[in-house]
Amino acid sequence: MFSLFKKKKIIPHIKLSGVIGNVGKFKQGIDFAGQEEIIKKAFELKKSPCVAVTINSPGGSPVQSHLIYKFIRYQAKKNKTKVIVFAEDVAASGGYLIACAGDEIYANSSSIIGSIGVIYSSFGFTELIKKVGVERRVHTAGKNKSTLDPFMEEKPEDIERLKKIQLDLHKDFINVVEESRGVKLNKNDVELFSGEFWSGSKAKELGLVDGIGDANEVLRNKYGDDVVIKKFEKSKSWLSKKLSSSTDQIDQFANIVEERSIWQRYGF
Repeated sequence: MFSLFKKKKIIPHIKLSGVIGNVGKFKQGIDFAGQEEIIKKAFELKKSPCVAVTINSPGGSPVQSHLIYKFIRYQAKKNKTKVIVFAEDVAASGGYLIACAGDEIYANSSSIIGSIGVIYSSFGFTELIKKVGVERRVHTAGKNKSTLDPFMEEKPEDIERLKKIQLDLHKDFINVVEESRGVKLNKNDVELFSGEFWSGSKAKELGLVDGIGDANEVLRNKYGDDVVIKKFEKSKSWLSKKLSSSTDQIDQFANIVEERSIWQRYGF
């Protein structure tokens, strides 16, 4: 006996949004520990034609980016499931590294894509503490323990050591992109790995993404208008929701600055 009702396709849709790393006052960044179970559950949905992932991130921790990227690829291989990634406002730096977990990547024409590089940024306060009459006292066991201390003069050997670390991280990033995108990359026109970023339209020309479109549009075009898209995302705690809606603009601004600055010191 034939069923009169056709089963609808259900596509799990993982949503990743924010700075990568356990950052901010309420630790609301994207990190592996917070996403592991969500990703696992999405891939456990039986008979799905693919798993969709939306990424909206300017980057952050290189380690957390790699952990999430590798876990998505592991789950895809284990469950023999195709992964389609969608970039929203930004998939840059570590955000783009995670996007490379997709068999296909799509973006909006105005999305910011790329920034395949490594950055370290800080401030120097040596002149400031002199002016205000503050004496810096540092005692270490290990001659390099105070490397890049913002209250001390920079040393050429410290900068050289930092550059070597950055080159190692950059090489890892490049390997992920080349392994993921392969022959799709168009390296003739520009230096893809300089840290530069582009619009979604230009990223398509360069082979960094496969097409222009959002999750609803692309998934329905591929799998039919009746496809059901089921969201899988980390929910905010009641306390963080309450405090994030606070009218204390100074506190909100401080949280934003913290999120933007902490992982820029060591991230992509």
